[in-house]
Amino acid sequence: MDQVAIWVTVFYIVAIVFESFLSTTEGLNLYDWKDSMLNVLLGTGNFLLDLSMKAVTFFVLNWFHQFAFFEVSSVAWSWILVILLQDFAYYWLHRVDHSCRLFWAVHVNHHSSEKFNFTVAIRSSLLQPLYRWVYYIPVALMGFDAVQIMVAYSVCQIYGFFIHTETIGKLGPLEWIFATPSNHRVHHGSNPQYLDKNLGMLLIIWDRMFGTYATEKDKVVYGLTKNIGTNHIPTVIFHEWKSIISDVRKPVGLKNKLMYIFGPPGWSHDGSRFTSRQIRSVHESGKSV
Repeated sequence: MDQVAIWVTVFYIVAIVFESFLSTTEGLNLYDWKDSMLNVLLGTGNFLLDLSMKAVTFFVLNWFHQFAFFEVSSVAWSWILVILLQDFAYYWLHRVDHSCRLFWAVHVNHHSSEKFNFTVAIRSSLLQPLYRWVYYIPVALMGFDAVQIMVAYSVCQIYGFFIHTETIGKLGPLEWIFATPSNHRVHHGSNPQYLDKNLGMLLIIWDRMFGTYATEKDKVVYGLTKNIGTNHIPTVIFHEWKSIISDVRKPVGLKNKLMYIFGPPGWSHDGSRFTSRQIRSVHESGKSV
């Protein structure tokens, strides 16, 4: 397992070096080195927290596995099935991260880069390992143990690294089935029509099934609808938490306070801000926000 991790890291480094070389020689302006260094630091922090949570994840998933409804007998098919189920669970994890402000506060740092390159893939949601395992409990109850689920997650994450690039165009029929670089560029766009779209990590069919799919048409503008404009690590990680605290302190009643925590990002009691759905609706009407 350690050797696999080493080889994966080597592949990541080679891919980043090659992409940055291509960016420089072709004048693509894909990299900002301060931004890229921040991505590496956030990725390192996420890796360390994820490592510290593996024992908890392993224990919890195996504990639930003992109550599994059934076991999958075919070894080959079981690996295919667990990868599909893990990816499906991740889709819902990702969707909740985008639809509930509390979890968006964790996930937002992955979207705050105004660039899109392989280093953005490791600009991970720093605190997500603290709760990610909850979404995989149903997979354990479907008959898969912790090792299978964790390996499936790693496979999908490795694949996910390579879709964070502008250097690969559309891939024809694959666009209908898989999360491709084109599909994932949409996901990182701050364009109104792209907000909260293409949430799948391995497969894009979940987005097509549940109404969160969008095709890359217009040029993607990366980052947030309101960019934070800094590489200061505490600000990048905690700026949305600070905003939540500020909103909760307002004298707006308990219901509105709870909405500021658990409602969709951008929700406001007085309509002074807009959710992604509202921004898309205004955009589709041809008006300006």
